[in-house]
Amino acid sequence: MKIAVLGYSGAGKSTLARRLGQAAGCPVLHLDTVQFTPGWVIRDRGEAQRMVAAFMDSHASWVIDGNYRGFAQERRLEEADKIVILDFPRRVCLRQAVSRYIRWHGRTREDMAEGCNEKLDWEFIQWILWRGRTRAQRGHLRDIAARYPQKTTVARSRAQAEAFFAQCAR
Repeated sequence: MKIAVLGYSGAGKSTLARRLGQAAGCPVLHLDTVQFTPGWVIRDRGEAQRMVAAFMDSHASWVIDGNYRGFAQERRLEEADKIVILDFPRRVCLRQAVSRYIRWHGRTREDMAEGCNEKLDWEFIQWILWRGRTRAQRGHLRDIAARYPQKTTVARSRAQAEAFFAQCAR
């Protein structure tokens, strides 16, 4: 089984991906661990692309979470058996990001690159509420759902995401 988890920041992509990987017994790649090196430094694009390709080439099944178009997104979508898009309201994503910050403040989550301690700054809040939800980004996610309707689930609530998880965990 190959599952691509997409959606907005703070929606819970990494948590869902981790749970799906555990349930399916397959490896999980969190694209944030590819994008960043310690201290929130952006990794060389070519190196990052090679890391994603190597992961996909070396596993018959996988769960990959993250949007990152430049990290083999088209290949991920083509190869995925299932695609889930977490399309939660802004207020839900912000609330979850604040909760995550409180829980992980000063530490690195397991789905982040080592040395990238959890942070919640004005730039990230703006990303969650506006900059990460441009008309182009919303349209891109809608286009993915339209291109792959037979294998895409759009979850607009935690209950819908849980239903998707339950379906995959069977």
